[in-house]
Amino acid sequence: MSALAKLKLVSSKRQRTINPVQVRRHKLVSRLHEQIELAKAKLEGRTYTPTRLRGYRNVDTGERRTMEVPKRVKEWYWTAENGKINLSIRYGSTIIELAKERNAIEVRNLEELLEALSAIKQATLNGELDDAILQASDKLRAGFIG
Repeated sequence: MSALAKLKLVSSKRQRTINPVQVRRHKLVSRLHEQIELAKAKLEGRTYTPTRLRGYRNVDTGERRTMEVPKRVKEWYWTAENGKINLSIRYGSTIIELAKERNAIEVRNLEELLEALSAIKQATLNGELDDAILQASDKLRAGFIG
């Protein structure tokens, strides 16, 4: 028996373009994941420092190297004057409006914050925030063009 006969062969074509809606959803979901990890770390009393790869060139030798450096992640939540935690969802530097003239979620503690972040993440994956993400994306893009 040949080696190819053991494999399942199919006819397939690689998709070259990615749906922009999926790209925006993925961007927001990855940022929400960072916020969830940040809140978990705060709840457990530790720090969360994700890393990213950064390329640099050694001035003396001219050699190009890649180095892992800490990534800066800002909290999307804060403690309000009434002692409750408020959470705003951001797409880039733009705050997403979750309902008409409502741009934040109020929770009592960090456990509820984790639940709210998970719910927003699931809503994003389900496509419930697509219109709000599109508006935020257009607003960001207009800032670069104009």
